[in-house]
Amino acid sequence: MKDIICVRFRTAGKIYYFSPGELDIKRGMHVIVETARGKEYGRVVSDIKQVDEEELKSPLKQVIRIATEEDADRETLNRIREQEAFKICKERIEAHELEMKLIDAEYTFDGSKLLFYFTADGRVDFRELVKDLAGQFRTRIELRQIGVRDETKIIGGIGICGRELCCHAYLSDFAPVSIRMAKEQNLSLNPTKISGVCGRLMCCLRNEEETYEYLNKRLPGQGDLVTTLDGTRGVVDSVNVLRQKVKVIIDEGDEKEIREYPVDDLYFKPRKMKAKGGKKGAAEEPSDEKELKELENLEEKEGSGSKLDE
Repeated sequence: MKDIICVRFRTAGKIYYFSPGELDIKRGMHVIVETARGKEYGRVVSDIKQVDEEELKSPLKQVIRIATEEDADRETLNRIREQEAFKICKERIEAHELEMKLIDAEYTFDGSKLLFYFTADGRVDFRELVKDLAGQFRTRIELRQIGVRDETKIIGGIGICGRELCCHAYLSDFAPVSIRMAKEQNLSLNPTKISGVCGRLMCCLRNEEETYEYLNKRLPGQGDLVTTLDGTRGVVDSVNVLRQKVKVIIDEGDEKEIREYPVDDLYFKPRKMKAKGGKKGAAEEPSDEKELKELENLEEKEGSGSKLDE
């Protein structure tokens, strides 16, 4: 077993493991650590805990020291310098007439590197821009192209739920989200209703996915034949997933009647859930080719990880 602490370098950023050594480090403290980008100022998000060495992918780097007031002042100064660097870089992008949108600027703690994050529709030749910026700031310059989800994570905002965006508030990584999840939850496949501020599928579709998968397995599909406890047979008209209720069309002579039953009061042949497709009748299908194309564009094509902490 090995002692570790968990450290973050930005709000809702990826969590990294470090060895506390002989230091008495508590959750909420700030520490100075060595990373691939140089010395960094990070916030400790866990108390010292023990993990099996086999779970660690690489040798742990040790914390250099607990951050001092001078370190905190330096970090604050870096944040101020980043604002100025952002303005200058934006001006130089316009001067070079590059098709790119600057999103953020970030200094490493020791000032040895200045990173600029940007979005663009395609590849951008920014070699001349880098030379220009290197001469301006007299430090190593790195331009990193990010996707729309990372852009939203940096900028933040308010979702349609009225709360702060999950990616900006607490999500460390982007988990894959698919149209199948919207179908599983019986949501409308209208792109405007299931896409987030970034224009991709909402991350929160994944939050209740396991619950809906479990509940849907206990329900018959729309159009399935079912038998009630008293032997009456009917056809499923609709299901209420959360209440676990089923509306059944019952033949009453020349008339048809819709009755609602708890799923436990019905007998039916369990249906096979498709591995990647939605369940039958789970959600309305796209009405035209244009809407189908929009849904395809909502699928996340950038992978599940964030490029901000690489």
